[in-house]
Amino acid sequence: MPRKMTRAKAHTLYARLADKAPAPKTELYYKDPFTLVVAVALSAQATDEGVNKATKDLFAIADSPQKMAALGEKKLGDMIKTIGLWRNKAKNVIALSQMLIDDFGGEVPQDREALEKLPGVGRKTANVVMNVAFGEPTIAVDTHIFRVSNRTGLAPGKNPLEVELGLEKITPPEFMQHAHHWLILHGRYVCKARRPECSACGIVDLCGFKEKVFDDDKPKKPAKPKRKMASTPKLRAGKSFAKRNAAKRKKAS
Repeated sequence: MPRKMTRAKAHTLYARLADKAPAPKTELYYKDPFTLVVAVALSAQATDEGVNKATKDLFAIADSPQKMAALGEKKLGDMIKTIGLWRNKAKNVIALSQMLIDDFGGEVPQDREALEKLPGVGRKTANVVMNVAFGEPTIAVDTHIFRVSNRTGLAPGKNPLEVELGLEKITPPEFMQHAHHWLILHGRYVCKARRPECSACGIVDLCGFKEKVFDDDKPKKPAKPKRKMASTPKLRAGKSFAKRNAAKRKKAS
């Protein structure tokens, strides 16, 4: 694990990410706080692209707790079958929709504790909703942010909560609002899990990752040996057709 980054380096890191993307936004499709809650809940162990393909049609007919509850678990399941763990997610979405109706007047609550009472909504989902829908300076630690925070040394931690608390301490106040999106986008498109694209990284000189990978480090494929074409076999000189027939006639006589 790399050494923890200094506050000065952390400030420079965020400044560079902010310069590249001044106003980052979530890549999940949503219309309002309710559809955001649903989209984030569906995105667990799934890609944003895959979730968006399902939710565009879903939100066209069920964009409120009342409409979603009326849709029912079976119909909802049929519409999100392309998303991983769709059965359990359909069950949770219908349950959280009903809870919003029964306990919150059909409105999405704006505090973490209340959000975490909703079925299928954990700390990460609650932080996303608070940040994106209500403008709270929260940081939701997903796999991308967890990886970037540990690799760079920005906020090392053994679990998401440790990383979240570390990020809250080291992130300058002026960058807190968008810190979540800068880090997740950096992890998704640059600091990738299998092979980080260090050559394209704007914060590579600040990063404490010891196993940086650059384009020059990519192993080159060995050149395939040229196959020698087999030489054309020489044809043996044989007797002509006429000579063969003459020999046969002579033998017969």
